[in-house]
Amino acid sequence: MPASHVLLEKAIGVRFRKKDLLLQSLTHRSAVREAGRHGHNERLEFLGDAVLEMATTEYLFNLSGRPEGELTNWRSALVQGDHLAEVAKSLKLGEYLFMSRGEEASDGRNKVSTLANALEALIGAIHLDRGYEAARLFCERFILTDLQKLLSQGRHRDEKSMFQEMAQEKHGITPHYEVLEEVGPDHEKIFTSAVFIDKEKIAEGKGNSKQKAEQAAAKAALKVKGWK
Repeated sequence: MPASHVLLEKAIGVRFRKKDLLLQSLTHRSAVREAGRHGHNERLEFLGDAVLEMATTEYLFNLSGRPEGELTNWRSALVQGDHLAEVAKSLKLGEYLFMSRGEEASDGRNKVSTLANALEALIGAIHLDRGYEAARLFCERFILTDLQKLLSQGRHRDEKSMFQEMAQEKHGITPHYEVLEEVGPDHEKIFTSAVFIDKEKIAEGKGNSKQKAEQAAAKAALKVKGWK
């Protein structure tokens, strides 16, 4: 394992038994051919996403007696890609990633999606190597303690709900969403959705689920309209 990655282990307080799991969590799809030693991190990202959601749900359930809907919005704020990318940047995760020269040249080490995905993959790797409790503690230490900051910034408000409220207030119309495109195999499908007010298309968004694509479209629409 590269010596620099030992520094990452120290920074996150996790010493991996299986170093290949750590290396795989930090391997972007573009680098698989160049790395040649282990696979890319997308399967670990899939696992880490589920572990993070469980850890976040437990944390919020034990923290507060607030109603389900409010806790759901808090959880969304904690696990959203922008926040995860911020955490990844604080850990300098981008510096440790394996990626192709082309991906790096396109500023791949600073892409929000790449950093967020790598952080989720790292959580998945910790879960496999050290168990759920270690992964939960990592999430609590580096991700979940940001809750108050996110609430003070208003980032717990769901973009779709915000856009709907503003559209109804400004235009008296409830926006609707349409899937414009689905690409890729079933296990790696990317959706493109658009949000409309009446017949006017306001913005588009992409995501690996229809829900995420709609959230991305709503987020873009808020910016287009100047409502955020």
